[in-house]
Amino acid sequence: MHLIFKIIGVTLLMLPQLVFSQSQEFIFENEEMESRFYALTNEIRCPKCTSGSIASSNAPIAEDLKRKVYEQILSGKTNDEIKAYIVDRYGEFADYRPSFDSWNLFLWLGPGFFLLIFGYLFFRQQN
Repeated sequence: MHLIFKIIGVTLLMLPQLVFSQSQEFIFENEEMESRFYALTNEIRCPKCTSGSIASSNAPIAEDLKRKVYEQILSGKTNDEIKAYIVDRYGEFADYRPSFDSWNLFLWLGPGFFLLIFGYLFFRQQN
């Protein structure tokens, strides 16, 4: 008898979470729009999370960004325009693929530069 009351109690405690949980359902006109949405949400970094994308985050800001990406796809914006909007609003940090310009030159060329230096030093010590 006590088991039944416990089950009912647990069910009543979980009911609000089931009813009020935020489940975003995005409906697209075609598969191309849907694939663009999922590709973009995987390429945009969540501003609140350490290193996760907005696709993998349930943070409120990530949910808002997913909704904004969805709206912009439906309005006919290109991927570059959507990413430019996100970068303008949240900075280069929000893009997993930063642009190749003078500010990010070290990010793009730095690893190769250090690999060449360490390779040179390594082979120089061998001889």
